[in-house]
Amino acid sequence: QVQLVESGGGLVQPGGSLRLSCAASGSIFSINAMGWYRQAPGKQRDLVAAITSGGSTNYADSVKGRFTISRDNAKNTVYLQMNSLKPEDTAVYSCNAGPVVGWGYRYLEVWGQGTLVTVSS
Repeated sequence: QVQLVESGGGLVQPGGSLRLSCAASGSIFSINAMGWYRQAPGKQRDLVAAITSGGSTNYADSVKGRFTISRDNAKNTVYLQMNSLKPEDTAVYSCNAGPVVGWGYRYLEVWGQGTLVTVSS
């Protein structure tokens, strides 16, 4: 079974920084893309940033210049460095990976449980 486990969320003041991490565990051969989504109460879940195995990145306009996504393919881990945080960034951040290919399986998408980021003074 493939699992994604996020960590690094918490309470931070406006203008502060947090680094989220998401580690994929299991018998994994490859992961094409990994990314971060977020969802605030009453809002839809939106893509924050994504990165392919080759290093191509994509960011939501609202976080460009403030957030940086990176990936350690050897560790099957993706990171999200969040700087200059705003109250509007408050949300549950969930990690996504897909397609995930292992020995004897292929998953289109795998989701983590999510980690809460609260930006407040």
